[in-house]
Amino acid sequence: MPELPEVETVRRGLAPYVDGARIEAVTLNRKDLRFAFPKDFAKRLTGQTIERAGRRAKYLLFHLGDGGIWLSHLGMTGSFRFEDRLITEPTRYREASADRKHDHVEITLVHPEQGRMALIYTDARRFGFMDLYASEAESPYLAGLGPEPLSNDFNAEMLAARFAGKKAPIKAALLDQRVVAGLGNIYVSEALYRAHILPTRLAGSLVGKRDRPKPELEALVIEVRKVLLEAIDAGGSTLRDFRNADGNSGYFQHRFMIYDREGEPCLTPGCTGTVQRIVQSGRSSFFCPVCQH
Repeated sequence: MPELPEVETVRRGLAPYVDGARIEAVTLNRKDLRFAFPKDFAKRLTGQTIERAGRRAKYLLFHLGDGGIWLSHLGMTGSFRFEDRLITEPTRYREASADRKHDHVEITLVHPEQGRMALIYTDARRFGFMDLYASEAESPYLAGLGPEPLSNDFNAEMLAARFAGKKAPIKAALLDQRVVAGLGNIYVSEALYRAHILPTRLAGSLVGKRDRPKPELEALVIEVRKVLLEAIDAGGSTLRDFRNADGNSGYFQHRFMIYDREGEPCLTPGCTGTVQRIVQSGRSSFFCPVCQH
């Protein structure tokens, strides 16, 4: 599934083309994706203006002129493209196949500067979904989410308050979307490595007296932000399905320092460790047993 950097990359790619665009027509080529489309989905979108493309956690949020929200989750293979133009910024992009059997949603947009465009949503495996809400507060997917990791609300003091006495492994605690929104397996693994913290370490052990954050927790906040910003700058990571506007891969996977490097030497200068892999809650965790504690 795409993580925060991939979804943010999509948002940034779409924004210059959809912000301020009027939705002239919506065609659904099937009745469902992962879930059924909401009732009268096409009718309710038609005539709306997309005020801006936003993101919350791993969800794309198209803010509509009537105050509503068109929510889109890309799943494993969902992507947006324009029929007759390339997007200038990286985004999750797919060339049309000859039979176009995976083009499930077609939206005609009229933009004040870009003109008329056909925005196509493609999803081969159909793990993505779309929904409509009168406001963000109405969406169960957005309810109870923690702060954005790139916001000022994400800091060591906040994490210390959440982690105090917590016996869950730090990796599991960071993947809890109620603690912090949008983090996924890859970038948590990378941030923990850079902060020299074992993924199996108990979250509560990073909290000191009077529920104050220990230095390791302060370092972790810094590394989470750094790794996310680096990934966004690189256009995301390509494992299977992510592509940029030219149909090419994102590049952050070439900067992985720990993820998917089992059996390879640790990249920390002076460290003699070898990257190991374990499974936590059904997900692979990569770490160095020498320099992560």
